[in-house]
Amino acid sequence: MNRNWTEYFRRLLPDVLEELRTYVEMESPTHDKAAVDKLGAYISDRFRKLGCRVEAIPQREYGSQLRVEYGSGREQVLVLGHYDTVKEIGTLSREPWRIEDGKAWGPGTYDMKAGIVFGYFALRAIIEEHLPLESKLVFFWNTDEEVGSPSSEALIKEEAKRSKCVLVLEPAAGDGSLKTSRKGGGNFVLRAKGRAAHAGNDHASGVNAIAELAHHVLTVQSWTDYTAGTTLSVGTIKGGIASNVVPDCAEAVVDVRVSTSMEAERISRLMRSLSPVLPGAELDVEGSISKLPMERTSETERLFLHARSLAALEGLDLTETGVGGTSDGNVAAAVGTPVLDGLGPVGDGAHAPHEHIVIDAIPQRIALLLRLFTTL
Repeated sequence: MNRNWTEYFRRLLPDVLEELRTYVEMESPTHDKAAVDKLGAYISDRFRKLGCRVEAIPQREYGSQLRVEYGSGREQVLVLGHYDTVKEIGTLSREPWRIEDGKAWGPGTYDMKAGIVFGYFALRAIIEEHLPLESKLVFFWNTDEEVGSPSSEALIKEEAKRSKCVLVLEPAAGDGSLKTSRKGGGNFVLRAKGRAAHAGNDHASGVNAIAELAHHVLTVQSWTDYTAGTTLSVGTIKGGIASNVVPDCAEAVVDVRVSTSMEAERISRLMRSLSPVLPGAELDVEGSISKLPMERTSETERLFLHARSLAALEGLDLTETGVGGTSDGNVAAAVGTPVLDGLGPVGDGAHAPHEHIVIDAIPQRIALLLRLFTTL
């Protein structure tokens, strides 16, 4: 396949941008089921018109998950993405779609509606140019990734188990690198209980829940190990009702990030081992590392090197990196299937007002997808 697909998609840039504009202007915050389903219906229609088999998997709380299939055969490649956003309805009025300074701006452009659009145009070219596939393609478009994929996690794992590899169309890293590893993460909540008392008249009979919690805050923070890629951050803390009352309750929320499954087990074990320090105090620990790390394996390396060789055919020097944030790539990797993440747009501003993608990078990214879809 000696054709220059970058130039092919460069000619289609106006169509790509118009499609993305349609997605962006259909705002789809995770918790607005009607809005998410409206965009889902549009996406379903677009893929059906390509000849895909589309299944909408209904959800009670979130938008319907979309499973899109093209091709035949027993072997499949799973392509993951999500079309829910963290930005509420009305964000578009403050952050309108616009083309400016060689970038496309607007809520959801970077994270990650562009990725789904890229997948659509890569598949459309495959169909229109009659390109053969090595494996069946299954696209799973998720509607609750921004809140941890509670209704889609099991579905993604089942698809990943059936797949030879997983391609995630989340945004690239800031320099355009693919993501070959992601830290795992989760939250733990520490709740301390003490005994209330008047801080002036009866201080000695009180048990200060904030003081109890302070011991554990310092302990938990001390488990951070930058060499191992493990971080713990007490992000919020609250307790007490007034300065003249010995507080009988206090609570802290701890963000945990780990690079390996072994570290996930170690930190979980340490969390469960916490016990009260002050006489009369109680301590309760809830939570978990809900997403295991997406670790870089030898299979991941082979997948990346394959992608790099394909990218070179399009004049792209592809690089890789590891990141601290999680995605549905973590979910897929948990079943042992090799995952290549960050195949979506180049840009910046996920969850921020300056969210945008770099227009000039679009053709090469779609060209790479086409080559991956047809060779895996």
